[in-house]
Amino acid sequence: MELVQGRPESCAGRLEKEIRCYDLLDSLGVSYQRIDHEAAMTMEACAAVDEVLDATICKNLLLCNRQCTDFYLLLTVGDKHFKTSVLSKEIGSSRLSFAAPEYMERYLDITPGSLSVLGLMNDHGHQVRLLIDEDVLKGEYFGCHPCINTSSLRLKTRDLMGKIIPAMGHEPRLVTL
Repeated sequence: MELVQGRPESCAGRLEKEIRCYDLLDSLGVSYQRIDHEAAMTMEACAAVDEVLDATICKNLLLCNRQCTDFYLLLTVGDKHFKTSVLSKEIGSSRLSFAAPEYMERYLDITPGSLSVLGLMNDHGHQVRLLIDEDVLKGEYFGCHPCINTSSLRLKTRDLMGKIIPAMGHEPRLVTL
């Protein structure tokens, strides 16, 4: 695995949703590095990628209330454990649980194992609220998938908060887990 600057030289064979991520970042003038790798479906599978990326790698979780009417994308540090009951209380929601995969695809155009904050660019109806664990923002660099789990990106955390999230039209809510 090799950390390279920016988008692939050729996007042949890459999914449109991945290419849209590069288009968004490039349009915002955001500098980023990329690693292409085998599919990383779990946090454990991301360990080798993490070493090369040298960034805060997030655990991305799509949560919803019991009625499946309120959806939340939670970004937290990879090794942090939390209780949904505590988070539910902090944000004033009924008990949260993991959202079914079909909601990930419907609202974010992402399949399980590829969940990423960049999927919010596909949430045109603003159905998903963004929750960010304050510990995610402590590192200089932030790591995420470009909506597909065969590549990972390294971005400056300040670009994530100052350029990328505002461009996607989502207001993040910081939480303490």
